[in-house]
Formats: sequence, structure tokens, C-alpha cells
Amino acid sequence: MAAAAPMILYGLAGLAALFAAAKAHDELFAIHAWLVVLICIIAIFATARALKFGPEADDRPKEKYLDGVVRAGVVATVFWGLTGFLVGVVIAFQLSFPELNFDLPYTNFGRLRPLHTSAVIFAFGGNALICTSFYVVQRTTGARLALGNTAWFVFWGYQIFIVLAATGYLLGVTQSREYAEPEWYVDLWLTVVWVAYLAVFLGTLFNRKEPHIYVANWFYLSFIVTVAMLHIVNNLSMPVSFLGSKSYSLFSGVQDALTQWWYGHNAVGFFLTAGFLGIMYYFVPKQANRPVYSYRLSIVHFWSLIFLYIWAGPHHLHYTALPDWAQTLGMVFSIMLWMPSWGGMINGLMTLSGAWDKLRTDPIIRMMVLSLAFYGMSTFEGPVMSIKAVNSLSHYTDWTIGHVHSGTLGWVGMITFSALYFLVPRLWKQDGLYSLRLINWHFWLATLGIVLYTASMWVSGITQGLMWRAYDSLGFLEYSFAEAVAATHPMNVIRALGGVLFLLGALIMTYNLWRSARGDKRSERPMGAAMPATV
Repeated sequence: MAAAAPMILYGLAGLAALFAAAKAHDELFAIHAWLVVLICIIAIFATARALKFGPEADDRPKEKYLDGVVRAGVVATVFWGLTGFLVGVVIAFQLSFPELNFDLPYTNFGRLRPLHTSAVIFAFGGNALICTSFYVVQRTTGARLALGNTAWFVFWGYQIFIVLAATGYLLGVTQSREYAEPEWYVDLWLTVVWVAYLAVFLGTLFNRKEPHIYVANWFYLSFIVTVAMLHIVNNLSMPVSFLGSKSYSLFSGVQDALTQWWYGHNAVGFFLTAGFLGIMYYFVPKQANRPVYSYRLSIVHFWSLIFLYIWAGPHHLHYTALPDWAQTLGMVFSIMLWMPSWGGMINGLMTLSGAWDKLRTDPIIRMMVLSLAFYGMSTFEGPVMSIKAVNSLSHYTDWTIGHVHSGTLGWVGMITFSALYFLVPRLWKQDGLYSLRLINWHFWLATLGIVLYTASMWVSGITQGLMWRAYDSLGFLEYSFAEAVAATHPMNVIRALGGVLFLLGALIMTYNLWRSARGDKRSERPMGAAMPATV
């Protein structure tokens, strides 16, 4: 019965969507309803195949761990990553060459930008966090995922959320706020899925066979709980009708701005930082075959990070209508964040003590070290940019874009790629990866792409900030906004080329993982022993 529970939920969701589509008087709502029907049908057959339902199912020995959903998560992570990176390259070229904003409303920058943001953060990053957390919590507790196959409901329910949000962006119907969130019923559905995710994760921790909870699980748990709180408060809204997509936010003005950036910054803090620190604390020691450098430091890192991060959001609202004390509070806590962030970076790097020779022979370790370096750099740059004097130059400029992408591409992207390289041979029961040399190609292409991207945006951002505040002898602005746009055009082109290199590296990774999952082996000059694909 536990195995059939997700199937019943899919069926009910499909029937509800079909009813809504028949009754809806809102075009977007009807499109989304039919999409839910389609995804539910796909989910039913895909899950049934993965679980091998049928007369022989009862005779099949039960695996110790539920890894089918982790494998599905790996595939979804790679798929959504390629989608998000591709859209990012497209909009980068649209900024460089405006004629690429075609007349079609679905292909202009205004609709593709939130699609890119959500695809790389919530689709790529979210699937990476869900699948790695399911893998890690089982291995560190010695327990199978709790609540039967509810994890499959979490996986497919999250894919429904991604598709509904993405199509809403392209159709131009969102809440029209800072992050262009999807409409109320999509938010409500995500809440249901997220509660199920929390229940599965907590239930597995309760069933653990190990007395201690490994630190990676603390970071995963803080990410799940805090994102739930942020999501609910940020998306409080009143629907116009039960069968329509339109709704109105319960906040307005300064209150809405503060709520938005409380959400916006802590989505970075707990989705893109705490969750991926959970990945770091498991996969770096496993790949290096070394214990965590300091378990005590990891606990100090955890508690100081989650306490301080929640207060840093107001630094996005310097020199606005937000009260000055709130702006200063955000700045102070942002500066204080520097030390716990670097404590985590140092803990990760020092885990390699006695194993630094692996940097020459193991490209996955090299990728992990680079991700930690970018984590340290971006968590130093962020507090510096939160200082009001610096922020007066950097805010609203491309410097912020460069900072964000040094963190997302360098830290989040590289640690996720490392985890995928670790997981694929183990999940598909293969001896190793197809090609270490292709990992090297991926590493250098991605690194060069990130450097081109961030460096060009630093130059562009400082150029913009200086041009916007330049005055002539009569006290008039010396440059028009159009002149600043023209001056930064070369940097925008370099940024787009950096994105192309990063996307090319991800394509090479996809090919390598696909061949690895098939069990193919490439004959190449030895580069050192890769870590055996054992659990």
C-alpha cells in the first residue's frame, strides 16, 4: 500500500487538473491544468517502471536504499541545468545584441530572464539538493527513505512545480514582483510538495541506525525548514477566484520590498549556501577519502551561519525607503557573516590535509577545491558590497551580476558537478567514470567561462557606477544612460562568451555521465587512479 500511495496521489492530481481545465475561465489556468494531467500520466508510468510493479514485484528482494528516485533526480538535475544554462546564454546575447529580442512575446528578455533564474536555481539547484539529500541521508543514517515511496511524489511533484512556473513566465502571467514568482496555485502546490519532502527527510533521520546526526544532514535540514518558512511568508496572497490565476499580494510598498529581500537574500543563504554546504560536507570527504578536518568547526559553522544569515537581507535596500536602522542592521550582520562562511571554506579545504597530491590526479577533487575557492571569494565580496559606501557604487550595476554568478557558477555549479561525477558510477553500479580526461576539459572550460563572466561584469559594473555618478563643472550629469550602455557593450559580449564556455563544459559532462551510466570505458593515457565506485 505504501508503494501505491504516490500513484494514488498522481491519479487524484490528474483528475483534479482535468476538472479544473474543463471549468477554468482563465487561459493560463487551463494550460497549467492540462500540463499537470500530462505530467501525472508520465509520472505514473515512469514510477511504475522504476518500482517494477507487477506480479513479480513481491518476489523481488527489497533494496537497502531507495536509489531509484536519486537516479531520477540526477537525470533531472542534468536536464534542467542544460536548459537553464542555454537560456542564460540566449539572454546574455540579447543584452549584447538587442535585435535578438524577436517580436514573439515568449522570446523577449523580460520573460526569459526569470525563466533562466528559476531554471538554474530552483530546477537545476533544487533537483541537485533533493537527490543528493536523499542519497546522503540514507548513507549517513543507515536507513531507507521513510514513508514508503513518498520520495517519488516529492520528485514528480517538484517537476510539476518547475514546469508550471516556467510556462507561467513564458506566458507572461506571474505575481510581477522582484523575482516574478509564479501564481498562487503554483506556490500552494510547492508547499504541499515541500512538506512531503520535510516529512521524508525527518522520518529517515528518526529511523536512523547511527546515534549521531552527521553535519551534512543539519545543513540539509536547515535548508528545507527555512526555505519553507521563506516561501510561505513571501507568497502570502489572495486569489481573485478559485479557478483563475490572478492574485494580489498581502503586502505592499516598503513592507513588500522588505519581505521580498528577506526572501531573496535568504533564498541565497539557505537554498544556495546551506543546502550546498550539505553537499560539500559529504562529498568532499568521500572523494578525498579523508574525515572532515574539524567536526567541532563544522558545528560552529552551522549555528553561526544560520543565525546570522537570516538578518542580512536588508543590505539589498540601501538608500531606499527602508528605515535607516534596518539598512544598518542588514549591513552589520552581512559583515559578521564573513567569518562563519570562511570557517566552512577552511574546513572543506583542510579536509584535504595529507591528500593534496590528489589535486594532480583527481579532476573531481580539483573541481571541489575550485568550488570552495569561489565560495570563499563570493562570501568575502558579498559583505564588502553590503557596506553602504561600496553599495552606493555597486548597487543596480553589473558588479552585482558578477558577484551573483561567481557564487552560483563557481560555488553552486562546480560543487554540483562534482557530486554528479561522484554519484553516477555508484548509482548505476559501474566501476568508474567513462573518461577522466573529459572531466578535465569540463573543468577548464567552466573555469575559463566563469573567469570571463565575472571579470567582465566587475569591469562593467564599476564603469557603470562611475559614469552614473560623474558630474561636469556645471553640476549636470556628464554621461547619459545610453552612453553608459554603449561603454559596457564589449563587457556584455565577453560575458556571453563566458556563458558559452560554461554551457559547453556542461554538455561535455552530460556526454561523459551518459557513457558512464552505460558502463562504457574509454581508453586513454592514465591520469592517476580514480576513486572506486563504492558506496
